[in-house]
Amino acid sequence: MSPTIFRSGPYRFYFFSREEPRIHVHVTSSDGEVKFWIEPLIELATRHGLSDRQLKSVEQIVRTNEEKIRDAWRDHFGS
Repeated sequence: MSPTIFRSGPYRFYFFSREEPRIHVHVTSSDGEVKFWIEPLIELATRHGLSDRQLKSVEQIVRTNEEKIRDAWRDHFGS
């Protein structure tokens, strides 16, 4: 199961229900995907296929929506 947190432009922001316990978010588009750690700090975890410009855009969206991501994580996992 991979609940969608939100969409922004061509990007889908989501997480997997049975992955690791550390808060993170996956982002995918037709051009590729990335994973960002949300804690302890927002940090790129993996990157596949997105250009530097796309990566910068996605990171800004993650930073702008950090609380939404954290809230969705807590709502889903109950912690």
